Amino acid sequence: MSILPNVCGIGLRAPHYRETLETLPPLGWVEVHSENFFDGGTPLAMLRRVAAHWPLSLHGVGLGLGSCPRPDAAHLASLKRLVDELNPASISEHLSFNHSPLRYVNDLLPVPYTRAALDAIAGHVAETQDTLQRRILLENLSSYVEFPGNEMNEGEFLAELVRTTGCGILLDVNNLYVNRVNLGTDTRAVLAALPADAIGEIHLAGYSEREGLLVDTHSQPVHDGVWQFFREVIAQIGPRPTLIEWDMEIPPLAVLLDEAAKAQAILEARHELA
Repeated sequence: MSILPNVCGIGLRAPHYRETLETLPPLGWVEVHSENFFDGGTPLAMLRRVAAHWPLSLHGVGLGLGSCPRPDAAHLASLKRLVDELNPASISEHLSFNHSPLRYVNDLLPVPYTRAALDAIAGHVAETQDTLQRRILLENLSSYVEFPGNEMNEGEFLAELVRTTGCGILLDVNNLYVNRVNLGTDTRAVLAALPADAIGEIHLAGYSEREGLLVDTHSQPVHDGVWQFFREVIAQIGPRPTLIEWDMEIPPLAVLLDEAAKAQAILEARHELA
């Protein structure tokens, strides 16, 4: 198993598969959505070629570890096959709700930060890690409303999951910034609660503005406020493997590489100060 380097990579999406493999740009690492490769075939053959050139991170969007039922056995089995096939450097999932016994929601919905939710989710994370025989990283979400009755902040909740399950954290800086603007989240308190040594990856992306809210659409360049927040985070915890995500209105590959170069410059500047 390789290890993700403390440099910037990109989220590799279908419009860029061919160009990336033909030109072999100087990427630090790449991340893909796990579910896109469960069925094997041509996509998996392509991903094998990618994994031969760069460290690979598998990022799940469908497991829904914050849901009430246990993780779906078929989904877990598919993820296990993919992990065994590719031996990625990192595996991550969202700390989100997406299904009940009656229906599946094609969205990443936030969870309540309560002790009861923590106990249930810890069991789901443990089951996932036991199945994969690997540690996973959990990603913090963007939110647009707060659950009444929260008993801790998001950082404290994630820290407890790290303590009880041994999982790691994927810190989405854009999501945390969105929550600061939309909900008035005390991002300093969230960061202070997170165990820095458990943060194994950082995501950067661009939001959109709709009816007075920032919406985590991954359809824009990284905004100035998010860049500044990223600098503050790196100054506090040190360089981490960092990813540029762009999932809607996907631009030419060169645009993603330019965004990655900006993040890389910030990481290198922090290295020079260390």
